[in-house]
Amino acid sequence: DGTTSTLSDSSSNSDEDADAVIFSKGDLTINGSGTLNIDAKKNNGIKANDSLHVYNVDEEEVEKEAVTIDWDAEAAEKAGYEHFMLKEMYEQPKTVADTLSPRIKGNDIVIEELGMSDAELLSIKKIHIVACGSAYHAGVTGKYVLEGLARIPVEVDLASEFRYRNPILEDGAMVVVISQSGETADTLAALRESKKRGFKVLGIVNVVGSSIARESDNVMYTWAGPEIAVATTKAYSAQLIALYLLAMKFARVKHTVTETEFSDMLGDLARLPDQIELLLNNKNRIQRFANRYIAAKDVFFIGRGIDYAISMEGSLKLKEISYIHSEAYAAGELKHGTISLIEEGTLVASVSTQPALYKKTISNMVEVKSRGAFVLAVTCEGNREIEKASDYVIYIPQTNPFFTNSLAIIPLQLFSYYVAVGKGCDVDKPRNLAKSVTVE
Repeated sequence: DGTTSTLSDSSSNSDEDADAVIFSKGDLTINGSGTLNIDAKKNNGIKANDSLHVYNVDEEEVEKEAVTIDWDAEAAEKAGYEHFMLKEMYEQPKTVADTLSPRIKGNDIVIEELGMSDAELLSIKKIHIVACGSAYHAGVTGKYVLEGLARIPVEVDLASEFRYRNPILEDGAMVVVISQSGETADTLAALRESKKRGFKVLGIVNVVGSSIARESDNVMYTWAGPEIAVATTKAYSAQLIALYLLAMKFARVKHTVTETEFSDMLGDLARLPDQIELLLNNKNRIQRFANRYIAAKDVFFIGRGIDYAISMEGSLKLKEISYIHSEAYAAGELKHGTISLIEEGTLVASVSTQPALYKKTISNMVEVKSRGAFVLAVTCEGNREIEKASDYVIYIPQTNPFFTNSLAIIPLQLFSYYVAVGKGCDVDKPRNLAKSVTVE
């Protein structure tokens, strides 16, 4: 309609297809209505029209080619769901399939976006994963999976801390930055700091054409589609899949898994969409349980290894949309202070999906239960021993232990959602939160 609008990221307006000009740092624009400065600390977008002129910091006019952003109008509608968040949870089977399918070719994983030969992959001696919020939690899972499968040392940093701790990046290091929007200010700053030091950066992002996508050396898109709800669900699930694929690619090149193990893992990945669908269809049971904790004051999540990473994301989901105080702890740390917070009736959600850690986690569950906690357990089918140490059990289908996050997070998302709905909270737009954090 001839209008010109500024957007903080290319997913900010999904009403219709639009031409867009992507700005660089320090650009200045002039259009028919006056002058607009573009913040030098971040990139912005603007819908293009014929009267738009763009100048650099030296006041020289620069040519900017308009690109068409294809909006998915259907994704911007609730399609009969009460909230976008619920709709996006139900889109996770498709999201996982869409992120997997282009990269599995026969009995192999092909990640063309990496832009790295097998020899270059073998030269990587350490990986730094940098992210914020839920993407950081995905990165913590990525650390366990990459180290476990490919035997590559991995450090995971909160982006807001990374650049200020003067990180030690040695030869042979690769930096992986993760962001749904591709505009997260702290993550973008970490990317630029890494590139300034001469290190290769892989961006795992959802929004095509975003700042992180443009500035990374290589980009691995998650193909989750537009995510409207502030609290991420499907984008998080897609980030997990991207990290699984990356770990398996490294493992195959480094020969740290056998051909049989690799083939079995591909089969487990292929089954994830249907298994997620199965868990989503169990929502009524989880809703009934959630209704009992609408008035909860404190909820604690515990787990070991990957289960700790799952607990971190489960806790964040609950606190950000229901406003209930919630914390996640490594289960082995309970005796180092945390157990003093347990009172009669306190809900403790114990995630136990790693067979090698079942007995250790069960011992922690017994500890909190003996002090009055009500214990919710999320575990894999067949782990009947856990029933003795818990009050309520949610079973997830069997899969490779490295992939359990993709399944265990589903009931935790549903639990958080139904608690928040029961409290009357604005699930899609929680107070004080924004979808894209574009300032530090």
